[in-house]
Amino acid sequence: MKYLSYWHDTAAGFEGARGAPIDGHYDVAVIGGGFTGLSAARQLAKAGTKVIVLEAQTVGYGASGRNGGHLNNGLAHGYLAAKEELGKERAIALYRALDASIDTLEAIIAEEGIDCNFRRAGKLKLASKSQHFESLARNFEALHAEADPDTALLTPADLKDEVGSPFHGAMLSKKSAMMHMGRYVVGLAAAASRRGAVIAEKAAVKEHLQTDGRHVLKTARGIVSADQVMVATGAYTTSNFGYFRRRIIPVGSFIIATRPLTDAEVAATMPGNRTCVNSMNIGNYWRLSPDNRLIFGGRARFSATSDQRSDARSGAILRENLVRIFPQLANVEIDYCWGGLVDMTKDRFPRAGYHDGVWYAMGYSGHGAQLSTHLGMTIADAMLGRPDQNPLKDLDWPVVPGHFGTPWFLPLVGLYYKALDRFQ
Repeated sequence: MKYLSYWHDTAAGFEGARGAPIDGHYDVAVIGGGFTGLSAARQLAKAGTKVIVLEAQTVGYGASGRNGGHLNNGLAHGYLAAKEELGKERAIALYRALDASIDTLEAIIAEEGIDCNFRRAGKLKLASKSQHFESLARNFEALHAEADPDTALLTPADLKDEVGSPFHGAMLSKKSAMMHMGRYVVGLAAAASRRGAVIAEKAAVKEHLQTDGRHVLKTARGIVSADQVMVATGAYTTSNFGYFRRRIIPVGSFIIATRPLTDAEVAATMPGNRTCVNSMNIGNYWRLSPDNRLIFGGRARFSATSDQRSDARSGAILRENLVRIFPQLANVEIDYCWGGLVDMTKDRFPRAGYHDGVWYAMGYSGHGAQLSTHLGMTIADAMLGRPDQNPLKDLDWPVVPGHFGTPWFLPLVGLYYKALDRFQ
């Protein structure tokens, strides 16, 4: 078994990173070389902006290359819960931004010729308990009527041709998609570079200063100054950006991938070939890879650590969950096990905008693979003075009480959700 991301291991590396020292002045410095930062840089460079991307590791190193490979439209919450908290107008606007994000990805992939196995697959939200289906049905009725007619409610009988495990029904979101995350992020970096953006890897920002309306960024590879700065680091945000660190909770998300399944195993496990997520609070999500591996993930453990030891412990839990859902795969080998950090907010709504001289987009709370490219471009447009299409503009973002960057409270949160799953 390999303890590294399947997406990283099966994609070519990015070859267009700036090799020389990067000292100099730019119109915009983007911190973070994932989907958000690279899409913003591409959009800015297309407009003639002199832009540099400062990535602490390599492009796609963080959440963009460590996720489950889903591009699911829809919110992290149920639509009814989002409408109650945000109000109907903003809830619909945010929901439709997630719809638009899939369209944005599809358009960029076509325009830039990125070979990343993009496919409109549809997503199944699967009811693990009968009472969960009742909740799904209520949510579906409101969502279908008010925001997304491209949805359907499926019965257990309907699911026999979709997934080889018994569930109590599901909601199908037809716009959702999937792609190879590693190939996409490398292709996006190459596209941004072709448009004129400078991509600097191994350029962690050590210090950020603002003087006389200009930003100075001291990095591991030199000193960069810029008229504007965008922070797009999510759960990997460092302590020199404390405003965001106090509002972002880094939570480990862990994933395993089987060996390639045979045609018979695919037919018995995932005949519908969609993205799937179950309805438990500590839930699981899964899909087939382009080479027919089952990629299966979840929180597994409430930890903010992702290293080989932590990933291995979480991988063992995921293996147990996989076999519980798909006992027919009990003897199938696991080829990959990896983890990464998800940037959660207290209310699980993303945030994007402008604060104290800095632009930002983060807090995707498990839905960043699909939203981040679109939101990165949206913030880039705002930086360019174009009409502001940010669905999160001016949404209040309070600190997480008692949180200063290390989420000491995660085990307690895990116990709470385990209790909910047991009794609900």
